[in-house]
Amino acid sequence: MELTVTVGAAEAFPCDAVGVAVYAGQTGLRGSAARVDAALGGALAAALAEEKFAATRAATVVLHTHGRIPARRVIAVGMGTAEAVSAETVRQAAAAVVRRAAQVHAAHVALADDGTPGLSDAAVGQALVEGALLGAYRFGRYRRDDGGRVDRLTLLAADSSRRDSLQAGAARGRIFAEATVFARDLTNEPASVLPPPALAEVAAQAAARAGLRCTILDPAQMQQLGMNALLAVAAGSDHPARLIVLEYAPPDPRRTVALVGKGVCFDSGGLNLKHQDLEWMKADMAGGAAVIAVLQALPALQPAVRVVGVVPAVENLPGGRAVKPGDIVRASTGTTIEITNTDAEGRLILADALAYAGRQQPDEIIDLATLTGSAMVALGYLAAAVMGNDQALVDRLLAAAARAGERLWQLPLYEEYLEDMRSPVADLRNSGSRYGGAQKGAIFLREFVGGRPWAHLDIAPTAFLDKDEGTGPYLPKGATGYGVRTLLHYLADG
Repeated sequence: MELTVTVGAAEAFPCDAVGVAVYAGQTGLRGSAARVDAALGGALAAALAEEKFAATRAATVVLHTHGRIPARRVIAVGMGTAEAVSAETVRQAAAAVVRRAAQVHAAHVALADDGTPGLSDAAVGQALVEGALLGAYRFGRYRRDDGGRVDRLTLLAADSSRRDSLQAGAARGRIFAEATVFARDLTNEPASVLPPPALAEVAAQAAARAGLRCTILDPAQMQQLGMNALLAVAAGSDHPARLIVLEYAPPDPRRTVALVGKGVCFDSGGLNLKHQDLEWMKADMAGGAAVIAVLQALPALQPAVRVVGVVPAVENLPGGRAVKPGDIVRASTGTTIEITNTDAEGRLILADALAYAGRQQPDEIIDLATLTGSAMVALGYLAAAVMGNDQALVDRLLAAAARAGERLWQLPLYEEYLEDMRSPVADLRNSGSRYGGAQKGAIFLREFVGGRPWAHLDIAPTAFLDKDEGTGPYLPKGATGYGVRTLLHYLADG
């Protein structure tokens, strides 16, 4: 999408559709909406009254201007009450306007910015661009699509003093949004197109474009490192596993952060075969996609943080060499694991990946994984879960998620959960009882971080939406790219 920021007025700017904000609980229109209404002889206010428009968040009304102003249409978007407006309100409003514009085949959209109380111009610019680009997203690679599409976006600054700040925010918003789109595209790809070796090649190409260090380990190299838990999961597939390692290394970094993303390119459940929703199991690599997307965006943001991204990429299939329930494997740390359920495979590959990340001497480790259905039972589709062994790290992630508009909720990690993960024949087992399943999966992972500060994001509830759950106008059906913007905020702002 072509993006420009210019000084201009909504009532005087030529485009296919201009978006103006309308607030709830106020008498009359304000700002750009009021000026557009005056230029239209009161037609906008009349249309809103006729529609009984309550200006709830992201609600829209379209009005044709019939040549009375240069814009062909006006799209009024609800903001809720002015007192409650946040960056997320702005983000959702921009997404709603762009989505509605696409529906009415308006290719060039202008968004009027009148300033938002409590937000800097740069924050507004970032939120507008993030919302617009994410709201416009479609994964249309495999279908004929004759629907409308917005291909040009203009942000209208009220004056030249604000244009530069809006421009800076817009540029940052574009980096955040395009990284999220990158993760969405990877996650939406069919498993036949993106098995582990292909995912590794995509990561290597992205690293080359961004100037990152890239190392790809094959099964023989992983075997030398004792990564038997990871390799056990991959054994049932004809596609060999890969360990993808990307590194962003700025001069004089303040600290080192390791990001580990679950990369199960397809999860059948193994011999504990899943019995439903298999068509969505291509998305079990959403955590890995998020890590790759974050790493390739970092050179553009230039945070003074060394970041190592580790993605164990496998397929979990019930082939002739597949791991069996009751098998015992020895992870690279020496810990033995009884495999009681082959569909609890994510924690097995993450065990070796987390241990590998720990050997890179990070100050902290963060992992993202579509790990458990239990997290979905607890939180629905509306938030991801976070757990960890360091409250300060968890708190910083919660704050970053709030800035990104990505809901994150902390679950407890009581020591008693570990008791259910003990095995009578090995050090641990990979699956305990169903109750507290998200926490039990997390505390299993904790055993492989070597005592370093660590946080686990269970993104199963939010990484992939198979239906409209009312989660906002910039979250599409399919992959959401959850976690990318949270981690970019965490690394760039911390």
